[in-house]
Amino acid sequence: MANQFGEKIKQLRKVNRLLQRQVASQLEIDTPMLSKIERGERKAKKEQVLHFAKILNTGKDELLTLWLADQVVEVVQDEDLALRAMQVAQDEVKFNSRKKI
Repeated sequence: MANQFGEKIKQLRKVNRLLQRQVASQLEIDTPMLSKIERGERKAKKEQVLHFAKILNTGKDELLTLWLADQVVEVVQDEDLALRAMQVAQDEVKFNSRKKI
């Protein structure tokens, strides 16, 4: 299971010298839930990602990128055509981004 987000959260928590219970309390979740997020056993909600960024004094873009990447990997990791599908999706995202400008 993909877990770049959880690993980054754990790293940042330690850099900031915060205990799991301190971070969990600020997120209004219990400590076992935070532990599961760090290990990749549970997924954080998008709103929680933004709270993590604030609590851990880091940019939200990096955390959102890792969170999204984990979501994508989870969906396509066992598919033979994963890379081809991701290329099609990338092209579609680029196309839609240009339409918005």
